[in-house]
Amino acid sequence: MNTAPTARPRPRTTTVLLTVTAWGLAALFLLPYAEMIVTAGRPAGELRDNGYLPSRFDWSAFTRVWTDTTLGQNLANTLLVAGGSTLLVLLVALPAAYYTARVRFRGRRAFLLLVLVTQMFQPTALQVGLYREFHALGLLDTVTVLMVANAAFNLAFAVWIISAYIGSIPVELEEAAMVDGCGRARALFRVTLPLAVPGIVTAVIFTFIAAWNEFVMGLTLTTSPERQPLTVGINNMIGAYSVQWNQVFAASLVAIVPVVILFAVIERHVVSGLTAGSVK
Repeated sequence: MNTAPTARPRPRTTTVLLTVTAWGLAALFLLPYAEMIVTAGRPAGELRDNGYLPSRFDWSAFTRVWTDTTLGQNLANTLLVAGGSTLLVLLVALPAAYYTARVRFRGRRAFLLLVLVTQMFQPTALQVGLYREFHALGLLDTVTVLMVANAAFNLAFAVWIISAYIGSIPVELEEAAMVDGCGRARALFRVTLPLAVPGIVTAVIFTFIAAWNEFVMGLTLTTSPERQPLTVGINNMIGAYSVQWNQVFAASLVAIVPVVILFAVIERHVVSGLTAGSVK
């Protein structure tokens, strides 16, 4: 017996509208990056032209930013600062977050409130004090000073998000592991931390991105071009009398790539980490 093929259900109007809106928003957010690519490939003689597309694409700006500027050293500094400050934050935030999540000590709520309050301080408002303190320690104009400063400003958020995630993990899992012969430290590393990976990854990516994009502290605490981070190095390309915008946009694209790669690799952990502690 022949049966007629089942017709595919037509998409509902709401679904079509949502899809079109989503693609429209995606195009809107990607438009500035398209403009950066076009400007980076625009010949120097056409930088002031009104046309959107150049007569030809000249990608020599990507090579000149490596040979004519300190971009390579600035990129290495930023990788070192972002990676070092993220590692330093994890070393301090993990034990602090575990203790606040598992131990109901006196003043716990006040401590967590203080952690939130520290997030309200802007680095700009503390620059004078930071400069004087690091000057007394002899750390100015070094990569170390940027590591310490970025770690200090991102530590509070890391403690908060990791503590919330560890708090959502049943303590009975650790108790069962200790009954089976694990000590508290072994239960922490074998049971709790593997389950807390989404929260840890969220803290890592936000700390890394914050350190990667930081500008004010890099401009204030470092003066030598070869010791400054990438954000300050790109800013140095803007001269007092002339600006090669194709090189500025080429350098900006170089600065974007590592963060995009990092986010693409660990993106699946970020959403679950941001919702840490919302449901128990």
